[in-house]
Order: sequence, then structure tokens, then C-alpha cells
Amino acid sequence: MSYKLFYAIGSAAMGVRVLLEEIGAPYELLQSAMDRSVPRPAEQLAINPNGWVPVLNWDEGAMYECAAITIFLCDRHPEAGLAPAVDSPERGTFLQTLVYFSNSVQNAFQLDYYPDRFADTPDDEPSAQRRGHRRLRETWQVIDDQIGDKQWILGDQFSAADIYLFMLTTWLRSERGQPRAGEFPNVKRIADAVMKRPSVQKVYARWISENV
Repeated sequence: MSYKLFYAIGSAAMGVRVLLEEIGAPYELLQSAMDRSVPRPAEQLAINPNGWVPVLNWDEGAMYECAAITIFLCDRHPEAGLAPAVDSPERGTFLQTLVYFSNSVQNAFQLDYYPDRFADTPDDEPSAQRRGHRRLRETWQVIDDQIGDKQWILGDQFSAADIYLFMLTTWLRSERGQPRAGEFPNVKRIADAVMKRPSVQKVYARWISENV
């Protein structure tokens, strides 16, 4: 089975691409953009009218939303071992963490990167950004505390949740007032371990060369 992935550098589609590399399934990258002023492919907009990536397409269907795609791919390819089984005790933590990443951590990034969505006027946008910076520290601290002294988010088992964590840490920009990953030692420890994987070295080669 093969996939098509609507893709843009710096977007959450990079995390999905890492998953596809880990799974070993053939895939095709379809170039899109994060800049909303740039026209999106019509096929992408037909699936996700919001215009965002990632959008994943396969023979039987298509979907969007990074957390949803992550769960879908893990369950469709259990042989990759990227998620606990449905009846596993760790399944709840896996799902909870992915949804928290999507709904809380990513929302905090949006407050800073897209303040116009949260402010009535341009004059109010700096306030939304400051709240985003505080919220990033709050949400990352929750994750850092959750990890504790565990090797991975789920304990001894590496999973797609660790890939998602790494992806989100690459978005942090201390020069904008956001926290550094190093402020959260457990998060940083896992991110550094994930970065060593061949799939991440391939997909994030440019980011790694510029930031490490």
C-alpha cells in the first residue's frame, strides 16, 4: 500500500513523513505551503478546506489532522510497533498525549504564530502572543512532569508519541520569547534520543544541520 502526503517544510507534515519512514511504506510527497497567501493544490483543498497540511491520501480514502493521521497509521501498520495495542494499559496514555499535543501545545504555538486568530484588533495581537508564550511553558511543563524519569513517553516503549514530541520541539523559537526545549530536561532528553533515529535524520536533515 502506498500513500500521498501533502507536505511543507516546517509543518506537522514532517512528523507524518517520519512515521511513514518508520513504517517503511512507499509514499509520494505533494508539495504544498504553510503561507496562506500561497495557492494550495485543489486536491488538498478538496480533502481539507482549511488549507492546512498534513493531508494524507491513500487508495481507499484521505484524511487530515496530524494526531488523527498518527493514530490511523499506527493502527494500520501494527507491525511497526509505533503504538500500544487497543487493549494495552499504555493505550490511554498514548491517546491522551497525542490529543494534548494537538489541542493544547499546538494551540499555544498558534497564539504566537497566528495571533490574528485570537485578537479583535492588531493592537491586541501582542497580548495574544504573550499568552501563547506563557501557555507554551505551561503545556510543556505538563509533558515534562508526565515523562518524569521514564525512557520514553510510554516508559520502555518507543512510540509515535515520541516522534510527535520531537516534531513540536523543532517549532520552539526562544528569540520570539518562547521557551527553549532545554528548560524541560525530560522533554529534551527524549527529543535528543528521537533525533538519532535514521528516519528523523533523513526528514529533518536540514533542520538538524542548522540548529544542532
